[in-house]
Amino acid sequence: QVDLVESGGGLVQAGGSLRLSCVASGLTSSNVHMAWFRQAPGKEREFVAAVNWSGSMKDYADSMKGRFTISRDNAKNTVYLQMDSLKPEDTAVYYCAADRRWFSRSVSRYEYWGQGTQVTVSS
Repeated sequence: QVDLVESGGGLVQAGGSLRLSCVASGLTSSNVHMAWFRQAPGKEREFVAAVNWSGSMKDYADSMKGRFTISRDNAKNTVYLQMDSLKPEDTAVYYCAADRRWFSRSVSRYEYWGQGTQVTVSS
C-alpha cells in the first residue's frame, strides 16, 4: 500500500514562510517523481512544483518561481516545499503527488496522492 502524508500547513501572515513535508511509504522514493499541487475553494487543482526521482530536475509554476523551492531527501522518503513570501492568493489545500513514470505538470499523470494539508495566508 502506498501512502503519501503531508504536514507543515497552517496559518501564516502575508510575507511569511512555511515548509511543507510529504513522507512516502510503500514506495522506493528514488524511483518516483514527486510533485506538489494545490487547490483553492471553487478552483481546479493546479500545479505548483515537481522534482524528478534524483532531484536533478525541478519545475515550477510561473507564479511560484523565486518564492517556492522543492527538494527531496530520498534517504528519508520525503519531499519538501519551502514557501517564502507567501501571499493571500496562495491559500489552498496543498497536495503531494508521486508517479513512477511521469515528471509532469499534469494532475492526470500522477498515480499517488496524499490527503492534503491546508495553508492559509492572512492579509
